[in-house]
Amino acid sequence: MGPQDLPQAPAAPDTAERLRAIGDELSDRFYERADVVRTLLVTLLAGRHSLVLGPPGTAKSELARELTGRIVGASYWEILLSKFTAPTRMFGPVDVAALARGEYRQVYEGRATTAHVAFIDEIFKCSTAALNETLGYLNERIYHPESGGEPVRCPLIGAITASNELPDGEDSAAIYDRLLVRIEVNYLEDPSNFAALVRSAVSRPAAPRRTTVELAALQHAVAEAVPAVEVPDAIVDAVCTLRAALRRKELIASDRRWRQAVGLLQASAYLDGRASVAETDLSVLTHVLWNSPAERPTVEREVLHLVNPDAKEALDLADTIEELETQLDAMAGQSREALSEWVIKKAHNQLAMAGKRLERLRAEAVGAGRSTTAIDRVTGRQRAVRARVLTEALGVDASTVQAQL
Repeated sequence: MGPQDLPQAPAAPDTAERLRAIGDELSDRFYERADVVRTLLVTLLAGRHSLVLGPPGTAKSELARELTGRIVGASYWEILLSKFTAPTRMFGPVDVAALARGEYRQVYEGRATTAHVAFIDEIFKCSTAALNETLGYLNERIYHPESGGEPVRCPLIGAITASNELPDGEDSAAIYDRLLVRIEVNYLEDPSNFAALVRSAVSRPAAPRRTTVELAALQHAVAEAVPAVEVPDAIVDAVCTLRAALRRKELIASDRRWRQAVGLLQASAYLDGRASVAETDLSVLTHVLWNSPAERPTVEREVLHLVNPDAKEALDLADTIEELETQLDAMAGQSREALSEWVIKKAHNQLAMAGKRLERLRAEAVGAGRSTTAIDRVTGRQRAVRARVLTEALGVDASTVQAQL
């Protein structure tokens, strides 16, 4: 038996494949967060920073820790900011022992200055004293020591930040502008997912799969592989068309934001294992080109109108679903008979038709190789509203809703 006859070790999965597996595992664990997980992965691959915006108790910090914990060898740092957080607490406290010897020195280990990935909670509560250093940290990955001297180069790949609210002052607005990707999260909508969440609190779950990726592999992807992804002329034309469409709606993004967004398109393609950006990658721009959450639906419609007709129709169906939920809210306190009549005459048929159409749209999108993210999100809303109708209008036990959907 020669060397060529010896059994070969299986090839290690490449970085993109590992990251996709990590995304699948986290999406299984964190209900209704598949798009959030993928967007965070794309942002990290692009070497940019993200903001997760939502109320307390929506697993923002837990998701960030679980994601960054999958990067083997990475230094992770997190902090909860307040208006009184001193720069030294973020970037390195004074070495007291050295100070006793007459030396002024900071201890950087375990602080932002040595982190590869950072999670900064309540980012807009950054103190005035720490503002300039935080901006320099996010922009240039540098920290200027308290004692002066040469700036400290930080190995930061990307920061995941979180907030319960939008910035309310010029100082925090400066930080907001540096966060390229903005992701909204809310409480679970689907009652069956909520029931599963409650059950998970009292059950002993099986050991989850835990795919990891090496820090060096991730760094190579960020520095070399992602920038090497081709951006065809057709994509450049589509971006120009999108910019013009948004400007007609008086939605203006800076040239810097548009330029940085190209890296996100490359990262999206890389994560999917493609060597060239495709139209489907433009969907990530729905998290980039708005300033206030009220602008997001308009941005999303313009993006999907350009790249994904299936998703655009799904958003039109979402309007019908939202209208039905508004009607359900307005009928609070009415008799069970009145609610049942409304369900039979209107809600049931409209929700069922929307569900069937969404299934067809998804099948068409899959067949054409287009993204199903928006369709899946609307399908989740359809399921959530239908579950509310079953539980609130018809009195069906929430624990049995999943089987009826």
